[in-house]
Amino acid sequence: MKMVFKRRSNWAVALAVAVLATAAAGLWQARTGTAAMRFEKPITIVVTFPPGGGTDLLARKLGAALQERIGQTVVVENRPGASGNIGAREVAQAKADGSTLLMANSSFAINPGVYPHLDFDPRKDFKAIFNAGTIASVLVVPLHSSIHSLADALAQTSVAQPLAFASCGNGTPQHMAGEMLAQATHRPLQHIPFKGCGLAVTAVAAEQVPLGVVTASSAAPLIEAGRVRAIAITAPQRVAQLAEVPTVAEQGVKAFAVEQWHGLLAPAATPDAVVAHLNEVLGQILSDPVMQQALMQQGYTLLKQTPVQFAQQIEADMDRYAVVAQSLGLKVD
Repeated sequence: MKMVFKRRSNWAVALAVAVLATAAAGLWQARTGTAAMRFEKPITIVVTFPPGGGTDLLARKLGAALQERIGQTVVVENRPGASGNIGAREVAQAKADGSTLLMANSSFAINPGVYPHLDFDPRKDFKAIFNAGTIASVLVVPLHSSIHSLADALAQTSVAQPLAFASCGNGTPQHMAGEMLAQATHRPLQHIPFKGCGLAVTAVAAEQVPLGVVTASSAAPLIEAGRVRAIAITAPQRVAQLAEVPTVAEQGVKAFAVEQWHGLLAPAATPDAVVAHLNEVLGQILSDPVMQQALMQQGYTLLKQTPVQFAQQIEADMDRYAVVAQSLGLKVD
């Protein structure tokens, strides 16, 4: 009897501890306004481009806000190379517990149509979490360039001497935008890939390349500093951040529009509950007026998609860009 009583006593103590822990978790949730979901280790956001580009800047903004909101360390790691494929492969092979995320952009949807040999499956190895929004690309030239418009740029290119343009890398939306522009205008352009938009726009500022197609967020600081000049944007309408800069369509290339989304993905086996939790918290972050203002100043059009909606957009873009890549004969080994 004594032994039985002791067992019951231990069970009672354990029950009491569990009740207290549950109450404490409930109190923590009420105070923070965030679901009480904790991860076993710090969250790592893998950025597939170098520091300084638009994707990197967004990842760091979202990572800092996520860390503050959930009270857990969030680390941003840059894994550039192969238009995002190196970092994507690492995340595809990571533990599917929500602790390793991929900060992807539209390159992720372009790559299957451009790279014939990928050692991961973009359609099957990932689960969509959250799409922060879209951003336009901008055509920039060195500050002292004689090019002041899209017409000027096209006038300076020929089959004998095609105008070179810098992009954020092979297979990036900026690469595609440049190639699609050449196709739409029937004027040759020579692609010069860089490992990220930050490096590409810096090369233009240094007059190493006469033209650049980079994200608006990457170009904005150098435009404001008077180091490069914007001559056109690829969005369907002008953006508030660069209100004086006309669209490509306004300058005679009708219906031309190429935008880029930025979002978070996780390994495919990540539990739906974790994905839903992260989507909810990130949605709360994007509802913050301060965050909204900061991102819109960088040229973003903010979105709030469910994981299913984001997954559908990725699938649709994969199909769309595969057709474009085939029509242009784009292949990257």
